[in-house]
Amino acid sequence: MNFPKELKYAKSDEWVKVEGEIATIGISDYAQSQLGDIVYFEFTVEPGEEVTAGQALGSVDSAKATAEVNIPVSGTVLEINEDIADEVEVLNQDPYGKGWLAKIKISDPAELAELMDAEAYEAYCESR
Repeated sequence: MNFPKELKYAKSDEWVKVEGEIATIGISDYAQSQLGDIVYFEFTVEPGEEVTAGQALGSVDSAKATAEVNIPVSGTVLEINEDIADEVEVLNQDPYGKGWLAKIKISDPAELAELMDAEAYEAYCESR
């Protein structure tokens, strides 16, 4: 499993890369490995939308299951990765790079304290 140290992780298996007040969000390597081959992703938010932590970002369909992907931090959606519709396989191949899902301008930086660092997330995944 791959757990990049510079990222924060939610118990619902999303990762967050924080750069200033911008959070880039995706699904973790652990999540994509549990789902198997991802065949479809549908966004439930749009750029410009105000979102809250825990709200659905979209849903992912795989060979094994359909799962909701949540937003780990509140803010304003700046961008969604529209390339995912045409290249959904990048969620399996490069979940921390080209497989990013959305960029959000963080409205409450204190919410970041609720997320796990890589070491804590790895331990959490191993405990399941």
